[in-house]
Amino acid sequence: MASYLETVREWFRARLDAPGGLSTPEGATLGLRVLAIWRSRIIAGALRDQNGGRVLGGPFAGMAYVEDATEGALAPRLIGTYEDELHPHLAEALAADPEVILDIGCAEGYYAAGLARLAPRARVHAHDTSETAQAACRRMAELNGVADRVQVGGLFQPGDFQAFAGRRCLVIVDIEGAEDDLLRPDLAPALAGMRLIVETHDVYRPGVLDRLQDRFAATHEITVVRAGPKTSPLPELLRNRSHLDQLLAVWEFRAAPTPWLVMIPKPSA
Repeated sequence: MASYLETVREWFRARLDAPGGLSTPEGATLGLRVLAIWRSRIIAGALRDQNGGRVLGGPFAGMAYVEDATEGALAPRLIGTYEDELHPHLAEALAADPEVILDIGCAEGYYAAGLARLAPRARVHAHDTSETAQAACRRMAELNGVADRVQVGGLFQPGDFQAFAGRRCLVIVDIEGAEDDLLRPDLAPALAGMRLIVETHDVYRPGVLDRLQDRFAATHEITVVRAGPKTSPLPELLRNRSHLDQLLAVWEFRAAPTPWLVMIPKPSA
């Protein structure tokens, strides 16, 4: 945490005296974001100290966590509010008894380890292009006793879906815009029979939300899920904190809307 604080200090030193550095609306917004991430990391550290690094609520309550998130905010993951808009859709997907779970863009393994705990008959294939993320995901699986069912790999390409054709498969995708390149039914016909939960990133690939809906409209029932307010009770540590700390504790570091597509194969598919 000390090294991160020094990074924040240097960031502000370089901009405070620079022409227009923090005086423009864009500069001020970026400065607030840097400070908010710093404060969120402090909150996450306090949560770790209190709960021993375990998830407090949500479907993955009790899951042991690695030291830090490799991408995005740690605090909401530890609280259990992270992407809670998806909780009912995850429950529905697990009720379908998947044989295989593909977690593409797995980061440190929040979903890979969490879903492996909840679906003891499923094998999880977790993929990330970051070697740091791959190592953290393996560690997360070990911490939670599911390493024998979580296989961690690197780049996943459209044709790789074909290895899972005909199986009850849940696919979770969060790859910062590259979903536009990966989710190609023309290159991977097996996608027609797979249940998908995809985070979309128009912020990086304008129009990708609409393009994916067009690609899967013939084979899937599609629901667009948008981020909403966090209404779950906060842990005791945060109940008497400032309103700002309570907001930052559940903030997921999103710079722009990233709606999800929940896509369920039609019976004809």
